[in-house]
Amino acid sequence: MPPFDLAPLSGRYLSFREREGIALLRAQGAGVRQIAREIGRDPSTVSRELRRNAATRGSKAEYRASVAQWKAELTAKRPKVAKLVTNPKLYAYVQERLSGQISRLDGSVVAGPQPPRWTGNNKPHRKDRAWVQAWSPEQIANRIKLDFPDDESMRISHEAIYQSLYIEGRGALKRELVWCLRTGRALRAPRERSRRKVWAHVTPETLISERPAEADDRAVPGHWEGDLLIGLERSAVGTVVERTTRFTMLVHLPREQGYRHKHSVKNGPALAGYSAVTMKNALAKTMSTLPDQLTRSLTWDRGKEMSAHAQFKVETDIPVFFADPQSPWQRGTNENTNGLLRQYFPKGTDLSRWSADDIEAVAHALNTRPRKTLGWKTPAEAFNAQLLLLQQAGVATTD
Repeated sequence: MPPFDLAPLSGRYLSFREREGIALLRAQGAGVRQIAREIGRDPSTVSRELRRNAATRGSKAEYRASVAQWKAELTAKRPKVAKLVTNPKLYAYVQERLSGQISRLDGSVVAGPQPPRWTGNNKPHRKDRAWVQAWSPEQIANRIKLDFPDDESMRISHEAIYQSLYIEGRGALKRELVWCLRTGRALRAPRERSRRKVWAHVTPETLISERPAEADDRAVPGHWEGDLLIGLERSAVGTVVERTTRFTMLVHLPREQGYRHKHSVKNGPALAGYSAVTMKNALAKTMSTLPDQLTRSLTWDRGKEMSAHAQFKVETDIPVFFADPQSPWQRGTNENTNGLLRQYFPKGTDLSRWSADDIEAVAHALNTRPRKTLGWKTPAEAFNAQLLLLQQAGVATTD
């Protein structure tokens, strides 16, 4: 056995002294957890060490510190030759499942559309892509175990496939095969970005399951639903709808000074008109005109424009709840209203053209349109009836 280095690489790795401790305790019959406590390591670290680096030349696997140290250093040597380079059979299997042609039930190949030329960038936007098998690396890495249960050489991790595609120097697979992945990204998203919480602003107390039960049957007025209508070049109009009366209020969201489409400063202020603070201020201004008895709650989708919901609640005393992901039916009234509003604000048009008076006129048109669900009354009539009830009960109302 060649000589090995007694100095540890770093505190992250087991040292030779720790391996001697493991060998001694193991010989005394100590269990994994006891050994871990004695050397101050995690039990999984000890378990993995005993499994990977035991001496295997005898009739049974025994753990010896010197052999374990030698095997660990051998495994840690870099750079390593990629598995896909040294194993043609494995390479062919992976490449076929990434970029292999699709076929009909009778086995005849379907060519599909002619994809554009590889440019080194992300997949082409709104253009044809190659019709290929397009298995994900995770699917390949797990399916190969079923296809070759007894062939240990036919094993690869999904990370090894990703590295072969994305890291220069480990390129057993052609770079252009990244277009065969579902995302078609030319560059991997940094790990830290993938760990970000998409809905970090949605706290447990703001889940729709925590909303008062009275909002569900629409018997009690004052529960609202909201969302954004998005237009061309990041223009937007805010919409809020009362669940019982279907009364609609539109929130004017003009662009802020300095906004230039596709010329925003990286990590600079959000100037499109619906940043969290801008949205909070505009929504608070719109809904502060209503009496307290008609502002019991607001249900929003999970857009980050409502990230300042806590401050909004402090300023208006209106609790905000968020619908579950991909559950538009939980805000069905608002979704239906947005569909009606698209007659006035079609997709692909610039919504920043319209002034506050313009969008108020649209809201008035919608609120004076009779609705079948209200017995052919208008939302304005139904809402005014609720205001009248509050007046009769001795509650001050809005001007």
